[in-house]
Amino acid sequence: MLTLEVLQGQQAGRRFVLPDTVITLGRGVSATVQLTDFHLSGEHATVFFEEDQYIFRDLRSTNGSMVLRGHRRIAVDGSERWELPLRDGDRLALGDPATPVILVCHIDLPEVAAEDPRVLARKAPEELPAVAHRLESDPSDLATLYQAMKRVGSSGLELSRVLSATAQSVLDVVPRASHISVLLADDEADRFTPVHSASREGGSAASLRTSRTVLRRVLEERAAVLVSNAPEELSGSESIMGAQIMSTIGAPLWHGAEIRGVIQVDNRASLEVFDERDLDRVTVLASLASLAIDNARMVQRLRVAEQQVREEVSFLKERTLKRSFSDIIGESASMKAIFHQLTRVIDTRATIHIEGETGTGKELVASAIHYQGRRRDKLFVAANCAALPENLLESELFGHKKGSFTGADRDSKGLFAVADGGTLFLDEIAEMSIPLQAKLLRVLQEGEIRPVGATRSQNVDVRIISATNKSLEEEVERGRFRQDLYYRLHVFPIRLPPLRERREDIPLLARHFLVKYTAEIKKDVAGFSQGAMDQLVGHTWPGNVRELENEVQRLVITCDEGGFIQPEHLSQRIRQVEGLVDRIGPRQGTLREMMEQVERYILRESLREHEGNKTRTAVTLGITREGLHKKLAKYGM
Repeated sequence: MLTLEVLQGQQAGRRFVLPDTVITLGRGVSATVQLTDFHLSGEHATVFFEEDQYIFRDLRSTNGSMVLRGHRRIAVDGSERWELPLRDGDRLALGDPATPVILVCHIDLPEVAAEDPRVLARKAPEELPAVAHRLESDPSDLATLYQAMKRVGSSGLELSRVLSATAQSVLDVVPRASHISVLLADDEADRFTPVHSASREGGSAASLRTSRTVLRRVLEERAAVLVSNAPEELSGSESIMGAQIMSTIGAPLWHGAEIRGVIQVDNRASLEVFDERDLDRVTVLASLASLAIDNARMVQRLRVAEQQVREEVSFLKERTLKRSFSDIIGESASMKAIFHQLTRVIDTRATIHIEGETGTGKELVASAIHYQGRRRDKLFVAANCAALPENLLESELFGHKKGSFTGADRDSKGLFAVADGGTLFLDEIAEMSIPLQAKLLRVLQEGEIRPVGATRSQNVDVRIISATNKSLEEEVERGRFRQDLYYRLHVFPIRLPPLRERREDIPLLARHFLVKYTAEIKKDVAGFSQGAMDQLVGHTWPGNVRELENEVQRLVITCDEGGFIQPEHLSQRIRQVEGLVDRIGPRQGTLREMMEQVERYILRESLREHEGNKTRTAVTLGITREGLHKKLAKYGM
């Protein structure tokens, strides 16, 4: 029985006791376990019972899934796997990687009742020298074992070849054997898995079933065992009864004092049962095969480890590249926080929404997310939702069929189809009309588009990154933006701070643009004077990084060859504080009184410049509208 307990999410504290059938988890009403958190898909994942274990499978959800096993985080999002067998105590992390829904799995698998079989013969490890001596006394046994040993020894270091040679050797030395199965322990030695099966008639591995009862007796006896007339002796074992096995041998594969595998030999073809001589042969052969299998497994583990090292080196190189973001300039605390956010979200499938004022670099960040991630080999396509009317924007995004409207003289692919496998950046998403928002929501939910005039939909795999210089929450409150689409887009929000909130980055940006445009214009400029840089840092930059870039480009053009940029080279709007004290002429008094005179003058001039518009005045001064109201009230303005 499986019990899921919600540790984190809107249903935190609930427990779901589930039957051994297929169940679904998700936000939809049809889900067996309905989790109403908005960032989950309607049918997010499924859990089903198969071969004595529960399997978790992600149903290609929008935000993916993860299994937390101890300190390990195992992604189940298609990057490496879509499904994973569950263990008792595993935690399922579903949806948004930042705040996932977490469920802990409690698995209770009842033991199958079975009668304790009577072992007719056993061969312990300490008896091996005597067993080998008896076999050496028979020339035919000796020759057969020699050929079997030669076959296993020459099989190389590929595990599959060693297992195949071992199975064939058992068939050679035990004429009555009809089926062979080799079971190996996993790394934690708590689960034995059939890894190779063979039959004398060449039956496929899928058609062979192993007996867990025989395996259990080998582990309990810590010896090779023989059970004859198995349907009678092992009447409680369903797998033996179903296969009509007449006798069975189980021989351990030793690794020092530890059993790391078992060879199971069955006779399903006749009523002849194995005898003790057959048990001797399998015991000796198992001891010879143990070393070969051990060596092959070690080589296999080394190869896996080598591949993991290569992948880790590749990952570290990629992570270093991701953290550089060479095109995004900034060392302020706010920008470092954004870089940290980007490293977490780049290789997820989470939908990203970027908010920021005009000119803060929203498209630059979106392109960095694309080109530093796994989709870098596909296209990054940008669309400005404010640049086209509704009907043309729909055609631009989804494409159209010939004759679907006036002027549609041929089929046209939309940007979603062009960006298939890559990233689509939707700038100024708040300007999209409500009807078009509904169609975009369908793409996010279903992963399919329908071109204008088409009768059939087509699937697309596109990562959406949206951006706006408005507050989507306010747009939702005013009824200008769909709330369900807001939740779909706002899975991982990123706010880009305006330049006035990260003034320490202004010198870095100014020098970066200076290098860029001196190379582009092919003009040598010595740099910025301290006075010019002080005024650049002191400006509020309502146009943000874009305004600064344009200013530096103009400065490179107007500055003398080889000279420094001086304050007089700056634009008038930046130099407007120059001579400010002389123009104000504050009366003598305390420092506080003179500063208040300066502040009153600046407020009055800013209001006059913006024709009394308090919102624009507050933006220019770098304060909130509420802060402006307080200052105006203070001075009775």
